[in-house]
Amino acid sequence: MKLKVSRELLLKPLQIVTNVVERRQNNPILANALLRVNSEYLTLTGTDLEVEMIVTLPITTPHDGDTTLPARKFLDLCRSLPELAELDLSVDKDKAVIRSGRSRFTLATLPAADFPEIETASAQTELLLSQSQLKSLIDQTQFAMAQQDVRYYLNGLLLDVHPERVTAVATDGHRLAYSQLTLATGVSVPVQAIIPRKGVTELLRLLETTEDKITLQLSSNHLRVRLPQVIFTTKLIDGKFPDYDQVVPKHTNKSMQVNRQALHQVFTRIAVLSNEKFRSMRLQLTKNLLKASVHNPEQEEAEEEMEVMYSGEDVEIGFNISYFLDALAAIRQDEVVVHFTDTHHSCLVHGVNDISSRYVIMPMRL
Repeated sequence: MKLKVSRELLLKPLQIVTNVVERRQNNPILANALLRVNSEYLTLTGTDLEVEMIVTLPITTPHDGDTTLPARKFLDLCRSLPELAELDLSVDKDKAVIRSGRSRFTLATLPAADFPEIETASAQTELLLSQSQLKSLIDQTQFAMAQQDVRYYLNGLLLDVHPERVTAVATDGHRLAYSQLTLATGVSVPVQAIIPRKGVTELLRLLETTEDKITLQLSSNHLRVRLPQVIFTTKLIDGKFPDYDQVVPKHTNKSMQVNRQALHQVFTRIAVLSNEKFRSMRLQLTKNLLKASVHNPEQEEAEEEMEVMYSGEDVEIGFNISYFLDALAAIRQDEVVVHFTDTHHSCLVHGVNDISSRYVIMPMRL
């Protein structure tokens, strides 16, 4: 196998593929990237058996062939070369020689035939949407995923596909993030898929804020996203996601409206002195006034007042300040509404006149 390619053409695709390669694994070939060359294309593949990334590059070479190279070493070599450098790669038996200018590197290879590739069932659901639409759904919800929860289905993000909408939902049992996109999906029966954390992370890294169309394919156990030159595949979490509609408060009797950025700044300042373990915050609401306060085991305290739009009865309620900051950071409107009922019920946060993205936060005992 022989290959001649510019550093600039290779660098970004190699980075995309290497992102999914685990640093530590039991199978040595999983540290490698698969390279396949034919007369028109170079295909790079990386996998950890849960997530697979395939990138195809247009090239011209008379030498077909395939091999696997240590992914991170190959990427680091490409990064270290000067801009506009040309790489000549040739493979002989179990060695690959890379030449560029006066530089020469020899890397160990493993047989391409031993490289594992994810086998997926045929897609049962397929829909077309833009990169920015899918990126927005993930961006506005992924932070609420659980981390290493024994309820394994919470360690991922739900995609709920209906005929006229796609909804993304994430929850760790203490808060919930919900974002909905109105879209004619073409499905007749609703379909749900739980994407694992690593799949969510890599997909979010891959997507760009463009209107370029992508194809999303769902089978019984895999999600595949087809982008220009890239095919992303992830296994799905097998489990039953909670009924999120039951979690979203429907009948609240108190509402506060406030500037999102101003509230975020207040919470950011007082969070410095919050309890590092519990992150608890006390909110006291009176007519058109919010007082937020925190304290920690070192007997340190922070308190701040700000004007808000509120005309309900006085209320005092506790929340995890980090959960509030995450929700405020995800909302895009300048003004937000916070709906309360009492100290025992969750609050609901969303942008003014926009309920496409909503955030539910459970209260804490004060």
